[in-house]
Amino acid sequence: MDTVEELNGTYFYAGKSNLTAGELFFMIFCENTVDQFGLGIADFAAVSAIYYGRKSLSTRGKPRGATKGTSRASVGARRVFKQATFPFGIKLPTWVGGYTPWTVEKRMVAKISTFVGRTIPLIGQVVLVTDVTQITYCTIRDYNRIARGNDKIW
Repeated sequence: MDTVEELNGTYFYAGKSNLTAGELFFMIFCENTVDQFGLGIADFAAVSAIYYGRKSLSTRGKPRGATKGTSRASVGARRVFKQATFPFGIKLPTWVGGYTPWTVEKRMVAKISTFVGRTIPLIGQVVLVTDVTQITYCTIRDYNRIARGNDKIW
């Protein structure tokens, strides 16, 4: 963080003067976003995982009621694991059907390739949700350290 001062009911932050409380919050939010995505390796992997998990490839045919299309992650997982299944008849949960908790369905699968193909985009989503959560927490924390009185959040 840069120098912080209060001038006539406004704030001075990062070389900018006469900032309102909202403008100060936005400046801190931008700074924390840059800090969070600064390294970028995990975030690039997360975006790649989500991209490769999109059902953008066409398929020959699927059973009635199945989601249309397949993802690059599923195609790659099938190439690597072929028809291999988990030992001892174990089935693990996967999620299909959407990106929100209201549209997603849990399905138990025995094939390793199906599990890997459906889990890759989920891992990417978890990483990005973690980033957004950390940005939000750090922004509110830093803003409340600087803000005064009624300008504070919570």
